[in-house]
Amino acid sequence: MPRLLRKPNAGEQILVAATIFLGALLLFAVQPLIAKIILPWFGGAAGVWLACLVFFQAALLAGYLYAHLLTRTVAHPFQWRVHLGVLALSLLFLPIIPAEVWKPLENAAPLALILMLLSATVGVPFLVLASTGPLVQAWMSRRHESANPSVYRLYALSNVGSLLALLSYPILIEPWLSTDVHAWCWSSVYFVFAMLSASVAWRYRNAIAEKSTPGIEPGDRVDFADRLLWFVLAALPSALLLAATNHMLRNIAAIPLLWIVPLSLYLLSFIVAFDNPRWYYRPLWYGVLPLAIGTILLSVAAPLLSVGYIAQLVVQAGALFICCMVCHGELAWLKPAPRGLTSYYLTIAGGGAAGGLSIAVIAPAIFAYDLDLAIVLLVLTAFVGFLTWWRLPPHIVPSWVRVNSAFLILGVWTAVLAIPLRSPGRETLIAVRNFYGPLQVNVTPANDAGGEYLELRNGNIMHGRESTTQGSRCEPLSYYGRASGVGVAIQEASRSGPLKIGVIGLGAGTIAGYARVQDAFRFYELNPLVATIAGRDFQYLACAESTSVALGDARLSLEREAPNEFDILAVDAFTSDAIPVHLLTREAFAVYWRHIKEGGVLAVHVSNRYVDLAPIVARAAAESGHSARLMTSSANANTGVSSSDWVLVAEKPGFFAVPAFRTAKPIEAARGIPVWTDNYSNVWRALKW
Repeated sequence: MPRLLRKPNAGEQILVAATIFLGALLLFAVQPLIAKIILPWFGGAAGVWLACLVFFQAALLAGYLYAHLLTRTVAHPFQWRVHLGVLALSLLFLPIIPAEVWKPLENAAPLALILMLLSATVGVPFLVLASTGPLVQAWMSRRHESANPSVYRLYALSNVGSLLALLSYPILIEPWLSTDVHAWCWSSVYFVFAMLSASVAWRYRNAIAEKSTPGIEPGDRVDFADRLLWFVLAALPSALLLAATNHMLRNIAAIPLLWIVPLSLYLLSFIVAFDNPRWYYRPLWYGVLPLAIGTILLSVAAPLLSVGYIAQLVVQAGALFICCMVCHGELAWLKPAPRGLTSYYLTIAGGGAAGGLSIAVIAPAIFAYDLDLAIVLLVLTAFVGFLTWWRLPPHIVPSWVRVNSAFLILGVWTAVLAIPLRSPGRETLIAVRNFYGPLQVNVTPANDAGGEYLELRNGNIMHGRESTTQGSRCEPLSYYGRASGVGVAIQEASRSGPLKIGVIGLGAGTIAGYARVQDAFRFYELNPLVATIAGRDFQYLACAESTSVALGDARLSLEREAPNEFDILAVDAFTSDAIPVHLLTREAFAVYWRHIKEGGVLAVHVSNRYVDLAPIVARAAAESGHSARLMTSSANANTGVSSSDWVLVAEKPGFFAVPAFRTAKPIEAARGIPVWTDNYSNVWRALKW
C-alpha cells in the first residue's frame, strides 16, 4: 500500500491549482463566445443568452454528477482510466465552431434548438471542464486522508478563474478578436488543459488506495433538511441571476457587457463566501438585504428611466450581489466535511439548474409581469435566508436582532408593494410572454382633445402606438410620424408611383399607415406573438391593400428570398433598446442592397438611449459607396408622435439635395471604429458615455 502524504508537495499544489484555475477560465470563457456566435441566428433576442445560461447550468450539473458518480461508484483503479477516455473524447469536438446546419428554419422552436446546438458543439468539453474542480478536489482530499480544509479554497480559486474569464471578454477579447479567432484560441488552450488534466489523473491514479471499493464513508450522510437547504439556497440566486439579466437585456441592450456584469457578480459572491467565513458577517448582509429587495422591486415596478444606464447597472447589479451573497454565504456555512464535497457540489449544481430552468421555461408560462416574478423570488430569498439564520444558537444571533430584522423586511415589502405598478391612467388589455419576452397592450389617454391610444410594449420599450379615434387609426404615430426620417422618405418616394416597401420589425405595423392604393408592404418579424397582436388588436395592417408577414429572423428570411426590388427597406427591429448587432454588419448591408431596387433607400431606425448606432451605419454605408444622413424629429405629445432618429442611406449622390431632406445631417464616424462584421463587433466602443 502506498504511503499517504499528510500535505501535498509544492509541485502537486501547483499542478492542481493550475488545472482547476485553467478549467474554470475556459468554462466561463466559452459561454459569451458561443452565445455571441449563435445570437444572430436567433434574431439577437435576449432570450438566447438565457437559453445558453440554462444549458450551461444543466451541463454544470452533468459535470458534477459525473464527478460524483466517478468517485463513488467506480473502483479506484478505473477512475483515472475512465476520465482519460472522456478527455480524449472531448478533443474530437475541437474547434468549437457551430455548424451552419443549426441555423433555424421558419417556426423553429428556439429554446429546444439552442439546447441541441450547444450540446452538439460544446457539450462534452463543457462537461469535462465542469467536472474538473470537484473531481480533483475529491481525489486530493482522499489522497491526503484527513479532512483537508484547503480543498474548499480551491472552489474559490475556480470561481476566480471564472470571474477573470468573464471580465476579460468585453475588455480584452471582444474589442480585438473576431469570433472565429477566439474560437480557435479557446480550442488551443483547451488542448493544453486536457494535457494538464491527464497529468492530474495519472498522478492521482492511486488516490484512494486505502479503500478498494467505493461506498458510503463515515461523515458522508447528510440530513435531508440540510440537503434541501443547499438546493434552495443555490436555486434562488440562480433564478435571480437569470431574472435580473433578462430585465437588463430587455430594457437596455442585448449586448455581451450586460450578459457578463450580473454573472460576474454572481460568481464574486461565491468567491467571497467560500474564501473565508469572516467575509460573511450576517448582521451586515441581513441589514442591507431589505434595501436590496426594495431596490430590485422599485427598478421593476417604476424603472429609473431618468438616469443613465451606468446608474441603472450599478443599482440593479449591486442589489443582485447582496441577494446572492446572503444565499451563498449561508451555503458556505452549511458546507460538509471534504469527504462529502462531490455530493455537496452536485446538490448546488442541481439547485442552480432548477433555478435557471424556472426562469427560462416555467416563468414565461406562469408570470405575465416581471414584478410578479421578482416578488416571488425575493420573498423566497429573504425567507430561506432567515430560516437558515434562525437555526443558529441564540448566543450567535440574539432574538432581538431576528425580530427587528424581520419587521424591517416586512416594512420594506409593504412600502414597495404600495407603489402603483402602472402609470396613472394606463390600463393593460393584454399581457403575454414567450421566449422573446413579455408583451403588453396598454390603453393610455391621449393628450389632445380626448381619445385614447393603444400602445404595444416589450418591457419598458414601446413598439408602436395607435389612436383609437375613428378616422385617425391609420395615422402613423410614435417613431414613425410624417416628420420622421422614414416618413419623409416614404412620402418623397410616393411621388413616383406605387411603392413596394420592406420593413424589418413589425411592431404594431405602424409603417403600413402610409399605404396608398397599389402600395405593397412586406414585414419581417421574429416574434410570432407580435404578428398575432399586430393583426388582431391594431388596425395598421388593414390600412394597406397588400401586406405580408415573414416570421423568423429577418436576415435569414432575406437570404433565402429572391430579390424583392423594394423602393424602401426600413430596419426597425429592436431587441430591448437597440437594433441587434447582426442587422448592422457588412454582410447584413450586402443582403439589404440585394433586395433594394436601383435608386431605392435604406432607412435604419437608430433611436437609442445607450448606444450610438448612427456612426456604425454611416461607416458601413461609406464602405459600400453609399451616402448616409441622419434625420432627427421632435416629439409632439399632443399628437402622439415620439422623437426619433433615422439614418437614411441612398445610392444616388444627389438624393439628399431635394428640399424634403434639408434637415438631414451628415454623420461623423468616430475614428478607429472599423466596420462591424458577422465575426467582429464592438458595442463597448459605441456606448453613449
